[in-house]
Amino acid sequence: MTSLERCQAVLARRQPDRVPVIPQAFLFACRYAGYSIGQINRSGKLLAESHRLCQQEFGYDGCVIDVDDASLAEACGAKVHFREQEVAAVDESQPLLTDLRQIHDLKIPDPWKDGRLPVWLEATRTLVDSIGDHVFVMGRADQGPFDLLCLLRGAQNMMVDLLTEDPQEIVRALEWCTEAVRRFAAAQKEAGAHATSIGDAYASPNLISPQMYRDFAFEPERKLALAARALEIPFSVHICGDTTEILSDLAATGADILELDWKVDLQAAAKLVAGRAVLMGNLNPSEPLVTGTPEQVRQAAKKALLAAAGSPFFLSSGCALGGNTPAENLRALVAAARDFGTFQ
Repeated sequence: MTSLERCQAVLARRQPDRVPVIPQAFLFACRYAGYSIGQINRSGKLLAESHRLCQQEFGYDGCVIDVDDASLAEACGAKVHFREQEVAAVDESQPLLTDLRQIHDLKIPDPWKDGRLPVWLEATRTLVDSIGDHVFVMGRADQGPFDLLCLLRGAQNMMVDLLTEDPQEIVRALEWCTEAVRRFAAAQKEAGAHATSIGDAYASPNLISPQMYRDFAFEPERKLALAARALEIPFSVHICGDTTEILSDLAATGADILELDWKVDLQAAAKLVAGRAVLMGNLNPSEPLVTGTPEQVRQAAKKALLAAAGSPFFLSSGCALGGNTPAENLRALVAAARDFGTFQ
């Protein structure tokens, strides 16, 4: 099987020759290709080139187009800090929204014209044209609706709003954000991506209660999953932290892939999700992937493969690989799938 065939088999609930490996490697790929993050976050061609070179060298099965968590908020009008050696970040000390109701005065961004969204789409199209006939390309649609609203309002302000604001105002603001994300996801499909995804980290049980997730973040994610299904593109959700308490809810959104952080017990996740979505994860990107030895990475990957046995699964890092990840550790991750994740 090619890498693309392997990933598509898992999504279709067919048995691949082995478990696919899709590391969240944009920071690592950037450094491996000899660029700084400040160079690639405004160049779709350089972003695509870094992924192409890295995938070619290490032989993993899928690339996740990502560059920071600030691009969609920036396209909406948020102020962003750019750093040469670190990812761009929204300036939440100067939130775009001083009141949730102001969101309806904003223009929903055009992914093909506004901010750096065209950079992401150029990267997707360039990479698909280059290796998309045999490698799986996931074009992330940046942040999910709840995350986007937190970035536009300021996370601390938003946490207070959850306790003091009219819930219907929050819901209406999230509907605006859902449409902004939907348009970006649709554009990723148009750019040729084989799948799309969102990050909704602020919706994590580490920050808000599971009930608040159900009240505010669940429905926007469900609507995006339905929209992606209508477009016939697989949809993935990534929420940082220990999402065990909302895993059944995440599966109920209809998302095709659930990206699990390293804090989630993979065996428990497999039981809770029960095959309703492909699980993706979830080696700790720090220990062992940065500080461990190749053998420690190999054993951690073996443990993950055994924990997920019987479930549709993509072997991956639990979050973004650091640029300082040793190359031999990424090689060990990829090799582990061949050694322990083979079905034929």
